Amino acid sequence: MTTASACADPTMAAIGDAVAEGRAGDIASARRKLLSLWSAIGVTGDPLHRCTLAHYLADLYEDPAQALAWDVRALDAADAVTEQRVQEHHAGLHIAGFYPSLHLNLADNYRRLGSFATATEHMEAAKEHLPGVPQDAYGAFLRTALEGVAEAISRRDTTRRPSAPGPTS
Repeated sequence: MTTASACADPTMAAIGDAVAEGRAGDIASARRKLLSLWSAIGVTGDPLHRCTLAHYLADLYEDPAQALAWDVRALDAADAVTEQRVQEHHAGLHIAGFYPSLHLNLADNYRRLGSFATATEHMEAAKEHLPGVPQDAYGAFLRTALEGVAEAISRRDTTRRPSAPGPTS
């Protein structure tokens, strides 16, 4: 997922700013800002805002149970996002392209919690949506992450992947 062209949408811009802050190392501040935005958006607010915010907020939690709660919210919101809304935000995006990453994150959280059967279900869902992902750097990153999570599931490994987004303990 991307926050490109967020300048036309102040909420997406604020989400992008908080994400950048978190990636720069200020996890606590980024989390506070995203939680504040979540309160402002509300559970019935713009599904694109909710999906994007929840997707990135999940990455700011080391605890897989906390991350899972936000990743479930992201997937739920994605199901309410229309293609038209995504295109209004950025003409190069398609809602179908969100699903591999959303399901990957869910699979990884369930794996870390030891729920390997559910993790495998989400891996299969991610793979079903993968053909729509371009063969670019992001696509390569996503495919590599899917392979890593699938391998960890097969080993029944619940440790955090070194390449996983988010804070490290």
